[in-house]
Amino acid sequence: MTDFQMSLIAAGGVFVVGVITYNKWQEYKARKSVERAFASDHDDVLMRSGETAVERQEPVLDIGAESPIAPLDVEPGESKLDVEAPGAVASAPAPAAGPRAPTTVASLSPAASLPGTKPDTPPSELAESLVDPLIDCIIPLNFEGAVRGDKILPALQKLRRVGNKPIHYIGVAVNGDWEPIVHGGVYTRLQAGVQLATRTTALNEIEYSELVTRLRAVADEIGAEPEVPDMIEVMSEARTLHRFVAGHDAQLGVNLAANGAPWAISTLIGALESQGFDVRPDGRFSMPDKEEGTGNPGGVLFTLSTNVTLGAETTSRLTLLLDVPCVAPARDGFGAMVKCAKELTLRLDATIVDDFEQPLSDAALEEIKGQVQEFYQEMEASDIPAGSTRALRLFV
Repeated sequence: MTDFQMSLIAAGGVFVVGVITYNKWQEYKARKSVERAFASDHDDVLMRSGETAVERQEPVLDIGAESPIAPLDVEPGESKLDVEAPGAVASAPAPAAGPRAPTTVASLSPAASLPGTKPDTPPSELAESLVDPLIDCIIPLNFEGAVRGDKILPALQKLRRVGNKPIHYIGVAVNGDWEPIVHGGVYTRLQAGVQLATRTTALNEIEYSELVTRLRAVADEIGAEPEVPDMIEVMSEARTLHRFVAGHDAQLGVNLAANGAPWAISTLIGALESQGFDVRPDGRFSMPDKEEGTGNPGGVLFTLSTNVTLGAETTSRLTLLLDVPCVAPARDGFGAMVKCAKELTLRLDATIVDDFEQPLSDAALEEIKGQVQEFYQEMEASDIPAGSTRALRLFV
């Protein structure tokens, strides 16, 4: 072996040792950073004498019950309905404040608006939907005294989302109720809530670490001390919730097949608009929910796709699609969709078929309707009723 080869071997050994040493150093730095981020040895202001607080009651998500419709091992995106079926409020002292105008949804920050809520929703009810113990990881933010919403809103606006998970804030107002943070409000305690899961993913370790780091910076800016929950427990709750979401991510469709020549898109648009559909920017059609008092007024009952690109001139197949967990049972989205499909068969000379072009009989449609009702009952039993604000937050 030549001197040159020996030199290369020595240089390679030095390089490998250097890489290993560098990686160990990076691991040490990362571990120390996470330990600092999740340190919880601060003074808990709730335990000081003279101060009392009643913890918010947290409902329990019971998704362990056996179910023929949505077992927890379903992968995301799988539908559980098959169209091919045969034939507490905390209180603390606060400085006196003058009268304040009633708070409504319209006066809240943009992030405070939620799907399924009405414009006249009381602030206390809106707060329960914004930071929900069933679907959010709640992080209390404690103050020495009281703070004004005007002072803290700019800082809170800096952290509204981590990954694709929204973050909301509520506070204890001078009347002792939780409410969204608004200009003119005075608060003695805050809570931040990050949604544990969405339709696509669960909150993960990287997102949670980012949340804690950024939230500590926001807390330092507003003079608050966060009580950070244990990461392992939060990750477990996030995965459990996401299994529920994945097991109930049901989109139910029925198809219309032309009996004769394909339909011209230009003619079809007029027929669908006459049927009550609204045209969406992506080229799909939506049937609006115009009923007041129940469901989600201003929302969508079901959608329709032409199954062709925007530039196509004809199509021989239409698909009506119901996003089952997003429509309240009281709206009977499936019944409305089937009724619309039957009316379109007469208007367009079409047949209701499944994905294999086999006609769907009334008996088959009734059987599917029964499955939908069982699905709704299971969601209701899990305290996430279809079409509710909770469901819309998780599935939209």
